[in-house]
Amino acid sequence: MGASSDVPALRKGLAVLRLLSTRPGPVSAATVARELDLPRSTTYHLLAELVGAGFVTHLPEERRYGLGVAAFELGSAYLRHDPLERLARPVLRRLVDRVDATAHLGVLHGAEALYLLREQPRHPNTLVTDIGVRLPAHLPASGRAMLAHQLFAQVRALFPGAASFVDRTGRGPRDLPALRRLLSAERQRGWAVEDGYVTADFASVAAPVFDHGGRPIAAISVTFRHLCPGESECGEQWPTLAVEVRRAAVELTTRIGGTSPVP
Repeated sequence: MGASSDVPALRKGLAVLRLLSTRPGPVSAATVARELDLPRSTTYHLLAELVGAGFVTHLPEERRYGLGVAAFELGSAYLRHDPLERLARPVLRRLVDRVDATAHLGVLHGAEALYLLREQPRHPNTLVTDIGVRLPAHLPASGRAMLAHQLFAQVRALFPGAASFVDRTGRGPRDLPALRRLLSAERQRGWAVEDGYVTADFASVAAPVFDHGGRPIAAISVTFRHLCPGESECGEQWPTLAVEVRRAAVELTTRIGGTSPVP
């Protein structure tokens, strides 16, 4: 017996927390038992222990369970350690060494793409995408790489009308149908591209990074100088670059314990 006998119970408890974290609201004990294929008695025992530790909250009037304050505190502590940036930095550095272009790590912040990290080659170009910069998410490849894996209802909520589609250079999607077509193609392809949407004569290619639930948590992108006349989608000419960016995104997904969704 001893510590080793506690491991299965620990795994089941963690499975309960993971399940609750993927749901939009509290769920019943019956749902937990069904989703995790657990006996009813085991389910109630696990929930009681997690409630006692503060990781789960019981809502008696609703007969449902949700994440507790301790889970929130643990998540807040995780964020204070900047784990995503720390794990991503060496991945970006290796990507820059392979492609000799500026690499970024970005996340979605509402309808904007927020840049958290930037790694540059020995002879970098001057770019607007510095750390802390926010851009309308429908324009940069990094923003659309994440939007492509959101539910369309979520995208529609972020871009409810024509005023949502900021125009920087005269290129890029200008309404919801155009954005939807672009996201559909980029989701199927596995990477996003923009050519001059953010800054004239510069292009970028991006791929999403996923969390443990297969949701897009960030995106890795590379940006480089590129002259391409007209409005045509030039990204199809860069499959080799896209392979390297996706390789980096998959590596970071693995490093954070994430799972890429099944196509």
